[in-house]
Amino acid sequence: MDRIREFCHKWQVTEFALFGSVLRDDFRPESDIDVLIAFSPTAKRGLTETLQMRDELQVIFNRPVDLIVKAAIERSENWLRRKNILESAQVIYAA
Repeated sequence: MDRIREFCHKWQVTEFALFGSVLRDDFRPESDIDVLIAFSPTAKRGLTETLQMRDELQVIFNRPVDLIVKAAIERSENWLRRKNILESAQVIYAA
């Protein structure tokens, strides 16, 4: 949990949540980890930073990571995906 907290401080993440198979019985050794993050309003968060964050999380978890930004999913026109992610996400860090 310390590494997640350090990650969140470094990248100005205000909320870090997990969703998907990592929270269900169908999570397997080959499964990726689905992560949903929200940023502070002052955070720098372009494509390069997002890819760096994903890479850092893959090292922390030692497996592939699917990194989703909460603001993007909240604006998604795919209401079913939006609903499933937002309703199933479990916050493990909040600033």
